[in-house]
Amino acid sequence: MRLHRLDLTAFGPFGATQSVDFDALSAAGLFLLHGPTGAGKTSVLDAVCYALYGTVPGARQSGQGVTLRSDHADPATRTEVRLEFTVAGRRLEITRQPPWERPKKRGSGTTLDKAQTWLREYDAKGAAWKDRSRSHQEIGEEISQLLGMSREQFCQVVLLPQGDFARFLRADAQARGQLLGRLFDTQRFADVEKRLAERRKATEARVREGDSALLADAHRMQQEAGDAMELPELGPGEPGLAEAVLAAAAVARSTARERRTVAHCRLAAAESAQFTADRALADVRELARLQDRFTQARERAAGLEESAGEHREAQARMERARKAETVAPALELREAAEAGHRDAAAAEMRARALLPETFAGAGAAGLAGAARRAAEELGGLESARRAERRLADVVEERGRLDRQERADEDVLREAESWLADWDTTRAGLQSRVDAAQEAATRAEQLDVLREPARRRLAAARLRDELGRDTDEAQRTALASGTVALEAKEHWLRLKEQRLAGIAAELAARLTAGEPCAVCGATEHPAPARKFEGHVDGEAEERAEAAHQRAEAQHARDERRLATAREALAAATAAAGDAPTVQLAAEADELEQEYARARRAASALHPAQEELRLAERERERRLADRQQAEVRAASRLSRRDGLDVEQASLEEELVQARGSADSVAARAAQLERQVTLLTDAADAARAADDTARHLKEADARLADAAYRAGFETPQAAAAALLTDTAYRQLQRRLDERQSEEAAVRAVLAESDTAAAARQAPAGLDAAEGAATAAARALREAASARDRAERCCAELDRLSARATAAVRRLAPLREEYDRVARLAALTAGTSADNERRMRLESYVLAARLEQVAAAATVRLQRMSSGRYTLVHSDDRSGRGRSGLGLHVVDAWTGRERDTATLSGGETFFASLALALGLADVVTDEAGGIRLDTLFIDEGFGSLDDQALDEVLDVLDSLRERDRSVGIVSHVADLRRRVHAQLEVTKSRSGSALRLRGV
Repeated sequence: MRLHRLDLTAFGPFGATQSVDFDALSAAGLFLLHGPTGAGKTSVLDAVCYALYGTVPGARQSGQGVTLRSDHADPATRTEVRLEFTVAGRRLEITRQPPWERPKKRGSGTTLDKAQTWLREYDAKGAAWKDRSRSHQEIGEEISQLLGMSREQFCQVVLLPQGDFARFLRADAQARGQLLGRLFDTQRFADVEKRLAERRKATEARVREGDSALLADAHRMQQEAGDAMELPELGPGEPGLAEAVLAAAAVARSTARERRTVAHCRLAAAESAQFTADRALADVRELARLQDRFTQARERAAGLEESAGEHREAQARMERARKAETVAPALELREAAEAGHRDAAAAEMRARALLPETFAGAGAAGLAGAARRAAEELGGLESARRAERRLADVVEERGRLDRQERADEDVLREAESWLADWDTTRAGLQSRVDAAQEAATRAEQLDVLREPARRRLAAARLRDELGRDTDEAQRTALASGTVALEAKEHWLRLKEQRLAGIAAELAARLTAGEPCAVCGATEHPAPARKFEGHVDGEAEERAEAAHQRAEAQHARDERRLATAREALAAATAAAGDAPTVQLAAEADELEQEYARARRAASALHPAQEELRLAERERERRLADRQQAEVRAASRLSRRDGLDVEQASLEEELVQARGSADSVAARAAQLERQVTLLTDAADAARAADDTARHLKEADARLADAAYRAGFETPQAAAAALLTDTAYRQLQRRLDERQSEEAAVRAVLAESDTAAAARQAPAGLDAAEGAATAAARALREAASARDRAERCCAELDRLSARATAAVRRLAPLREEYDRVARLAALTAGTSADNERRMRLESYVLAARLEQVAAAATVRLQRMSSGRYTLVHSDDRSGRGRSGLGLHVVDAWTGRERDTATLSGGETFFASLALALGLADVVTDEAGGIRLDTLFIDEGFGSLDDQALDEVLDVLDSLRERDRSVGIVSHVADLRRRVHAQLEVTKSRSGSALRLRGV
């Protein structure tokens, strides 16, 4: 991944829009991001992380809704971060805007705008940017997939926070495991451990459940077998339980089968005794039954003789009823005719009661004729009904015309009144439109002048600030120049003093017998002596170093002064010589005038709309007036025609109504009269018909009674029986006949007569013997059934237990296998000598790779002295796998990383960070990381160590990488030429490129 450009607006300490051209910085391979403390160096890295992942690194995530937005930003400026980068051969641009409480456009207060995200991709063929997505979730998933790293991994391998890796060096195994777990995403291995543990528990529970069911079956078998079975003293899950249960079940089944054989033999003997007793009891019972049957038959015959008279009377009553049945149809016909005649006579009386007295003596024919005459008169009223309906319509239309006339008069008055003021109204509206149009033109002219005025005012304010900064820089440069001059004089003075006593310094190095470095003599008779105030080489070197530092500081102050003067000249050229107060007043007056023009121009659209509505209202009023005049002309002719028609209809209706109030009332009178006369005529005809039918029924009834042998119809009616009485009498006769036949049959039986002549049998003794035999048989059968049931239940439970044992066998094997695996991955198994968990094992492999990659750079930075090694030894009683040691080549000893000094810790942590970046990159699928940042940690290095570290970082360019160093160490500004400087001021921080 390579960064190209970063744009910040109102982000962190940056109040205005700032841009970073990473392409220009990356061209040098190594660049420096520097600035004073609190200026915002780390905020640049935060912006990169926020653009990619929507959050900032580490602890700075907390309260990001507050800290992301700059306190220096204008309230109307929205916070925005835009990053352009290339990854996996695709050039992308991502823009993020966090949630923003902006001022309301109308009224006071603020309103919350939601967070927004855009993703665009550069199309090389079309040479244009194309939108890809505006969804937070889709963009996050695509960026994570392209980078192949989570936010935590990105912050560790791209932003390289040195403090974190120093803590990583000194951390214990648990802390290292947490960091490595986040970077290498080893949660899946922890999930495997958890899954195996859960599976072990689940499998163990299933085994215990199966053993519990097996023991339950064993208890039921013991309940069936009794003392024939002994249960094993084992619990669920214990080895050998299944074999013990099956063995006990086999013994119980064998004992139960023996008991079943004995029960079968006893049952056979009981069945034979029962058969003999039952045959004897059956013979005794048959003899007693025949004797009782003969006695009962003799008693029934005597009873039949006593009721012979009643039987003959019933036979005579039945004969008379059968003759009367031939007269029953005529009786029913006569009763129906009589009932019909009564109903018809009553209906005729009711119908005549509703008629006037003039029709009291009229017959059916007279009533029918009167009904026809009334119906003819009713038919003649249909024309009068139509005339009456038409008259109502004419009156309604006449009233409607009157109402329309009044409404049109109101319309004409309103239209005339409104149109009379039209010219005045139109002139007023047009003047408002013209005034608003002129204000809009003025606002456009003023808007053109606003931006130059604002730029000039901003330049003037910058000019004033830079003037103050220039004065301060000049004073600082003068002071540092004085210091540098004094340091140089001090160094020259010490150098002169040292040269004056150089002979004594050389004499101090002479050795007897050794040649002199100046003259070569081996004898030194009078070596020079050091005098008071002698200056040695170290003091001179310290003075020279102080002189160089003062000169460097003076040079920096001079450069700062030159920069301030250049900026002041540019700001003065942009602002001119006018005072800032004057420019501010002019800009404020321009803004106020522009606001007034805008307010006046805002009335243009409402005035135009009001004029358009007024013109439309005028057209409508004119149309209404014209239509009202047309309707008034047409009403005159229509009203005359309606008056003539109304008079004709009223004359016709007076003749048709007669004495009634209306034609409808007259028609209702005639309709009622027709209905009553018709009903009365029908009732009279029905009464005559039913009287004739009654007379005919009387004649037929008298003839039928005579032919049946009855003197009068009343006698025939008295002889009739109801259905119930007839069925009862017939049943009595049939029962008598059946009883006589049954008695004769019993008395004629030879077996019954022979049994009556024998002595009574001993029934009680036979029944006692049979009862005792049956009881013995039931007891034997119960014993046999219990034995059969016990055998069947034991066979069933044994088969189920055998099947359960067969089913549990693979489950037990699975449990043993899973338990071994779970213990092995959890580090509790005896086979796992180092008690290393699976996740720790994977992390240990990754840590070993990281240590190997880090060692390559650590040896170079430490001149071959230090090597990082991974250790999987156990520490104390804990588990092993994540130890990290350093090997010192000078001593050949391996020691803990916590014993490293500050600079050595920086070496090790930087090497560890770079090595971890390589390993994580490979783990993420080999995504190229062309841009890296190293945040702080260089202040603890001396010059030589700093050169070695910079050489290592500079070597990263071999793979076309660029490395950004984030530091405020002053010496790095001399060694690294490509720089991104962060400056801070009261109005917010700013970014500036140098050396590119």
